[in-house]
Amino acid sequence: MIQPYSRLNVADNSGAKIVQCIIVSEGKKRCQAKLGDIIVVSVKKAIPHSGVKKKEVVKAVIVRQTAPFQRSDGTKIRFDDNAVVIINEEKLPRGTRVLGPIAREIRDRGYMKIVSMSPEVL
Repeated sequence: MIQPYSRLNVADNSGAKIVQCIIVSEGKKRCQAKLGDIIVVSVKKAIPHSGVKKKEVVKAVIVRQTAPFQRSDGTKIRFDDNAVVIINEEKLPRGTRVLGPIAREIRDRGYMKIVSMSPEVL
């Protein structure tokens, strides 16, 4: 589960590399976020001369988490890292590529653009 002050990797090419969760804005629980929830993050490490700058506050959707996530059919899925994709106000990704696999729950939440850009959906 992702909570405030959690550090996460960025799984797109928007320019940010590491972000820190500030607030869990959309989700069932306000103190913890899971796959597909939108969080407000602060960029801690970024590539120079990119679209996203260091210290910028942006919204992101969680695409991978290390905590086991139980699906409705009873199977559990977990990843090696916590990762997010930075989105804009229209809930579209700011980057043009998504790196690494993403969870199937992202499709269920309606982020079809992120699903179409990802190389693998688990």
